[in-house]
Amino acid sequence: MNGGSASSNLRAAFSHCVQQVRSYDYHHYLCLLELPPSMRKAAFALRALNVETARAMDIASDPRIGLMRLVWWQEAIEKMFANKLIEHPTAQALSSVIAETKLSKIWLKRSVEARINDAKREVTDMPESIGELEKYAEDTVSTMLYLTLQAGGITSAAADHAASHIGKASGILLLLKSLPYHASRNRHFSYIPTAIASKHGLIVKQGDGEERWVDSREGLCDAVYDMASVANAHLEKARKLAASVPAEALPVLLPAVPSQVLLDSLRKVQFDVFDPRLTGGVLGIPPLWYHLKLKWTSWRRKY
Repeated sequence: MNGGSASSNLRAAFSHCVQQVRSYDYHHYLCLLELPPSMRKAAFALRALNVETARAMDIASDPRIGLMRLVWWQEAIEKMFANKLIEHPTAQALSSVIAETKLSKIWLKRSVEARINDAKREVTDMPESIGELEKYAEDTVSTMLYLTLQAGGITSAAADHAASHIGKASGILLLLKSLPYHASRNRHFSYIPTAIASKHGLIVKQGDGEERWVDSREGLCDAVYDMASVANAHLEKARKLAASVPAEALPVLLPAVPSQVLLDSLRKVQFDVFDPRLTGGVLGIPPLWYHLKLKWTSWRRKY
């Protein structure tokens, strides 16, 4: 393959990443546009990987096929770091980023392994505590922020700490938003920890000791409120670190904005995840209003 052809293929691979993020993760697509141009290629490649792994189970006609796809990505990461060619545009873009920067293979693998472990869960397997969801959110969402900071050459304990909190908040809130979708696929409310579900009467024990889900909209709203409160606490902790975060890291942490928008949208509907207003616009608000919020926060050098 000559240099011109290789360069053209790589441009096409990065263009594919941008389109994937724009199509399936629009609120983060707008966040990435606020990054310095030098950081965007890596950020879009990483987010495109996240799109691929997050959607693997949803688009598969059979759960086993979705799981095979996730395992394929797990193996692809090993090949990327071994400098082996992979015929997939997202993998090609990410391979280029790996060659140019010092991305952590551990974090990349952790993000995919968390998806694999989640895909292997039975319908009846629920997290016992909110801590398990926080761990899942950190492994799948915070890792993308860690890697984006790393690709930009930004070394800051405060930025990493803030990224951890923002990722946990984002992950929990997006799981809450997806509850109706998962319920429609017969997974009930499998991302509500049993401790919270029991607290609000969503799970009751029958005479034979078996647990049964109770259809209670009020109980569900209360459970969502509890989980959203944990996400809110993470956002507050992240913002308390702002004074210690270096200026060049601030644009990377802008995903705090869509998390706050989604949290505010949940408040407006009294934490009823089935309220159709949550599906309108961008995370429940008009696209222009979301864009203005993001631009205003970026301009003020906040997150």
